[in-house]
Amino acid sequence: MIEIDETALIAAARAAALNAHAPYSRFGVGAALLLKDGSVVTGANFENASYGLSLCAETVATATASAGGRLRDIVAVAVIGGMIEDGRPTGTDPVRPCGRCRQVLNEAAGMAGRDLVVLCAGAEGEATERHRLSDLLPHAFGPADLGIDR
Repeated sequence: MIEIDETALIAAARAAALNAHAPYSRFGVGAALLLKDGSVVTGANFENASYGLSLCAETVATATASAGGRLRDIVAVAVIGGMIEDGRPTGTDPVRPCGRCRQVLNEAAGMAGRDLVVLCAGAEGEATERHRLSDLLPHAFGPADLGIDR
């Protein structure tokens, strides 16, 4: 199993959040996925005037990993967020993945056959939370429920 440098993964998520397109909520989110070879894929939230078409940072990062053929390689994810002030996310309270993102991450976890580590932090500060995806989304519906073997 790969060692997770939690500080570096959270830093990558914070850097990604600087690219958030959040003109409506003014809440920037960044996500960083650690892949089993140690590489990192990032994403930032991307809002749309038609709110339902907005994309969460975790979804952007997961889709990017999938587009590169790396969906099964995800080991961990760091998520940060906060209100945008002076062009950057701020705040110290840890941000957790929304329900939709938990389900998207569960798809990757199911295909990979592993329980993902989910690191949650604020845009600033030292406060972090470390969870297992299965704790954030107990009794999840996934590929196995459809008879899909990894």
